[in-house]
Amino acid sequence: MKIGDTNYSAFNISAKGLNLQRIKIKLIAENIANSETTNTKEGGPYKRKFLRIGEIKDTGKVGGSIMQSIGMRSTNPNHFQSHLNKYSGGDQVDAKYDVLDDNSKGEFVFMPNHPDADENGYVQLPNVNIINEMVEMITATRSYEANLTALNSAKEIVKDSLEI
Repeated sequence: MKIGDTNYSAFNISAKGLNLQRIKIKLIAENIANSETTNTKEGGPYKRKFLRIGEIKDTGKVGGSIMQSIGMRSTNPNHFQSHLNKYSGGDQVDAKYDVLDDNSKGEFVFMPNHPDADENGYVQLPNVNIINEMVEMITATRSYEANLTALNSAKEIVKDSLEI
């Protein structure tokens, strides 16, 4: 029995969720670390990065995947259809995401002696709000923990089924 089998897509879905939350936490850490960076190599202040996550779903084949995986097939087209044929097994879990820049403007602060000040003495700060980033980090951490709990529950189910 391998974890990637169609009957164990809960592992794949939870693993994708864990990975996405890990990426989100990494981006939040990068935002916090650059919250005072006023000059990047692209020019201008650091732009906050965020993760846009699409739907995480099982993209396995629908129809007969259990029957095919255990080597059963219909021998007569007049037989009743089994409810097992409607199972959506998971060969692969698909999760689409994009890392985007927040193009909103940061606050302008009067600092005439700052090296990045404009001709009027104003410096544009990054558009990173530390409080919002910390709230996002707590949310991402809780989501990571929820995915880990789901993964451990699936693992316990498989482990308990082996003891029968």
